[in-house]
Amino acid sequence: MLNRIKNLVIKEFLAIWRDKKSRVILIVPPMLQLFIFSFAATLEVKNVPIAVFNRDTGRESWELVQRFEGSPYFTDIHYIYSDKAVKEYINSQKALMVIQINDDFSSRINSGQQAEIQLILDGRKTNVSQILAGYVNGIIDRYNRDIKPEAQVRRSSQNAIRKGKLTASPFLSPASRSEIVPRNWFNENLDYIWFTVPGIVGILTMLISLIITSLSVAREREFGTFDQLLVSPLESTEILIGKTVPAFIIGMLEGTFFIIAGIVFFNLPHEGSFLHLYFGMSVFLLAIIGIGLLISSVSKTQQQAILGAFAFMTPTIILSGYATPIENMPLWLQEFTVINPLKHFLIIIKGVLLKNVPFDVVLEHTIPIAVFAVISLSVSTRMFKQRLE
Repeated sequence: MLNRIKNLVIKEFLAIWRDKKSRVILIVPPMLQLFIFSFAATLEVKNVPIAVFNRDTGRESWELVQRFEGSPYFTDIHYIYSDKAVKEYINSQKALMVIQINDDFSSRINSGQQAEIQLILDGRKTNVSQILAGYVNGIIDRYNRDIKPEAQVRRSSQNAIRKGKLTASPFLSPASRSEIVPRNWFNENLDYIWFTVPGIVGILTMLISLIITSLSVAREREFGTFDQLLVSPLESTEILIGKTVPAFIIGMLEGTFFIIAGIVFFNLPHEGSFLHLYFGMSVFLLAIIGIGLLISSVSKTQQQAILGAFAFMTPTIILSGYATPIENMPLWLQEFTVINPLKHFLIIIKGVLLKNVPFDVVLEHTIPIAVFAVISLSVSTRMFKQRLE
């Protein structure tokens, strides 16, 4: 039995290696996706064009403007000098935010009165506008702490939406005697690459394993070699094992390559045990391979198998918490994420690489993946045997 399975595994590796398209799919696209997505798939808002309409000529107002110029988030700053230009810059999207400073800004700060600035944000880009407003609030808070205590004044914010434009008016405020100093654990510099790369490693590992497995039986049917397997001494269980082992080995190798690339090229930390990581990865690959075999067993052509693979991947990635936090989803939708193997694997890989989580945490998230793997492999085996009958 073992010798028959070994020969089938060798045959699968040779079939993949001799196919030029398969070799290209396994090497080139994953590398490009890892490097491109690591920089492109980000929710950070940087290099934003903004405009400044400063009606004041005092030192205090220009000191505030200089803080915006020194921010890494605003690299393209335009200076405008009329209300008409404000409307033009927002409507034409030359600037996503316009900062208006009143002509009495400096005098009111020096006299200890309430000083006011206005933000005009493009309401067509709601998420970006909210993030920009947060950046501005941070700059103003630091400005408040640095100016003279007697000149610090109260800040509040007002928001209104009119004619599709979001307008916000934050006011400078007095600094409190107590100060909040944030300290970030596990990612002190808030490097978004450290959040992005582990997620892409999990997604690409799933993609490669799913595509290889889902195409295996469908390719045999399409090329007419599946009938040769049926007349061979191999049993259905042996055929499934022979299809599973190559995909598992290739998935582990690809996952290892992605992790090494993340550490070498993106300076991704690796605080935890790789044994814990590979334990979770192996169970995760078995779960994905079970889905791939299920798709492959019901597909007659490779095109159907690819469509089935992407039909599974889309909701899996969306509900994994990679792009949007699961906590922000409706409660009824959060229940479905419990059975999502990618969600648990992303927690494992981020926890091991960034946090050095203990094994009990890894095991806690590996158990749901193992349950999913048992179910998917059992169903795919049953469907495969039914197709052979």
